[in-house]
Amino acid sequence: MQDNSNLSVLVIDPNPGMRGSLQNMLVQANISKVEFAVNSGTAIKQLGRRSYDIILCEYDLGGGTDGQDGQQLLEDLRHHKLIGLLTIFIMITSEGIYSKVVSAAELTPTDYILKPFTVDVLSNRITRAIERRNAFLPAYQAIGQGNPREAIKACAGGETANPRYGADFIRLRAELHVSLNELAEAEQLYSAVLAIKPYGWAQLGLGRTLFAQGKTEDAEQVLGKLVVDNPKLMAAYDLLARCRQAEGDVAGAQRILENAVAISPHVVRRLRTLGEVAMEAGDMAAAEKSFKLVVAKAKYSEFRNPEDHVNLVKTLIKKGDAAQASAVIRDMEKSLRGNPTTDICRAITTAMLHEAAGNNDAMKTELTSAVGGVRSAASLSSALKIGLARSCLASKLDKEASDVMLAVMNDFNSDITLPQAMAVFAKAGRQDLAEGLGAQLKQQSQELLSVATEKANMGDLKGAVQTLLEALHKSPGNLEVMIALAAGILRQIAELGWDHSLAEVGRTQIDTIRELDARHPKVGPLLDEYNGLKRKYGISS
Repeated sequence: MQDNSNLSVLVIDPNPGMRGSLQNMLVQANISKVEFAVNSGTAIKQLGRRSYDIILCEYDLGGGTDGQDGQQLLEDLRHHKLIGLLTIFIMITSEGIYSKVVSAAELTPTDYILKPFTVDVLSNRITRAIERRNAFLPAYQAIGQGNPREAIKACAGGETANPRYGADFIRLRAELHVSLNELAEAEQLYSAVLAIKPYGWAQLGLGRTLFAQGKTEDAEQVLGKLVVDNPKLMAAYDLLARCRQAEGDVAGAQRILENAVAISPHVVRRLRTLGEVAMEAGDMAAAEKSFKLVVAKAKYSEFRNPEDHVNLVKTLIKKGDAAQASAVIRDMEKSLRGNPTTDICRAITTAMLHEAAGNNDAMKTELTSAVGGVRSAASLSSALKIGLARSCLASKLDKEASDVMLAVMNDFNSDITLPQAMAVFAKAGRQDLAEGLGAQLKQQSQELLSVATEKANMGDLKGAVQTLLEALHKSPGNLEVMIALAAGILRQIAELGWDHSLAEVGRTQIDTIRELDARHPKVGPLLDEYNGLKRKYGISS
C-alpha cells in the first residue's frame, strides 16, 4: 500500500461542510497535512507562500462578482507559474458540469472526481495521479534543470515504458520542441498523433506550430475545423483570432473573440484581448464594454493591473465621454492605491484628458511626470511604455520620448527588440532620435563589456555572463559582444560545470557569428572548445 503520510494537500472549496468531509476522507487515506482555501483569492495567496503535492479544487467556487471557477483558477495558476509540473491538480465537480468542461480547456487538471464520491474513489484517484507523476518524473526533473533535450529523450523512453501515457508523452515532447523553436519537429509529432486520433490538443498544437512558422493560411484551416469539431475548446478561438489579425482582418478577429466570450464570458485575459482588438478595429462601443468587464471582474483579483483602467480611459476619451473617463481615473486612484504603477497610469490617463480638452501645457506636465516614474517601474508593460513614447513624440517631448525608449531597452526582460524600438522613432519621422537611441545603447554595451571583463577577472563568472547577456540585448548583432558572450559562457561551463540552457545560448552565439562572418578567426577555436566541453562532461550530441 502506498505511503501517503508525507503528502501535502490544499483543499479549495467555499463550502465548509465539503471541506470538512474532504479532510475526513484524506485522514482515512493516511494524509494529514491538509490546508484550506475558501476561494481563488486565498488559494493564490497560499500558493504564493508555499507549494503542495496535491490540490483538490471544487469547480464551482461560488462565482460572485468575478465569476471565476476552478478551471479559470487552474489557468491563472499555470499562467502566473504558481504551480509547477509536479503539482497534482484534481478538479471536483458534478457530472453535468464535467460533461461541459472536459473538452473545453487546453490546460486540463490531472484528473476529475465526480460528486458524490467515496473515500476509496478519492484514494484511488490520488494513487493514480502519483503513479502518473512518477512516470513523468525524469522528464519533469530534466525540465526543472533547464535541459529540454534530455526531457525529450525521457519522454521517448517514458512512452515505451508506460504506453498508457503514450499520448501525454508525445504531447509534452512536442511542447518541448516548440520551446526549443524546433517547430518542424513539433509539427511532425502533432500530425502523427492526428493521423491516429483527432485529439483537440493535437489540432491546437498543430495550428500553433503552423502559425509560428508563418503558415497562417494552413493554421487557419486547421483551427477553423477545430472550432467546428470542438466548439468549446476556447484556446482555438484565441489562436484563430491571432491568425485573422496577422492577415489584417481585425474585424474578423473581433468576431471570433466575441464568439469565444459568448461561450466563456469570465476569462479576463480574453476579454482584455477583445477590447484591444475592438479598439484597433475602431469599434469603441465593443472596446468599452470589454474593458469595463475586465476592470469589474479583476476588482477582487490578486492579479489586478491598473493598465486595464488606462485602456478603459482611452476608449472613453475616444468616444468623447470625458466625465466617465474622469470617474474611472478616480476609481483607479482609490482602489489601486499602493500599486507601484498606479501613479504612472494616473499621469498617463490624466494627460489623455488634458489632450482631449486642449490643455497642452497640462498634458505635457503629466506626460513628463509619467516618464519620470517609468525609469524605476519594472512592472509596466512594454506596450504601455511605447504608447507613452509615442505620446511624447506627438507632443514634441523628444528627450522624454528617448528616455522612455531607453528604459524599454534597458529592461532585460523586455520583449521589444532594438529594431522595433528604433522603428517607433522612424515612423514618427525622427530618424535622428532612432540613430541616437542606437548610439546610446551601443555605448552602454561597450561599457558593459568592460564591466564583464572586470567581473570575470575577479572570478565572478556567472555575473560576467549575465552582464554580457544584457550587453547583447542592448546591441544585438554586435560581433564583439557575441564573441565575448560565447567565450564567457564556455569559460563558466569549463570551471563551474555543464549548464544545458547556457550551453544552448553559447552554441547559438557561435552559429550566429559563423553566419555573419564564416571566416572569423574566433569561430573555429570557439567551436572546438564547445565540442571539447561536451566530451569532457559526456554530453551526447
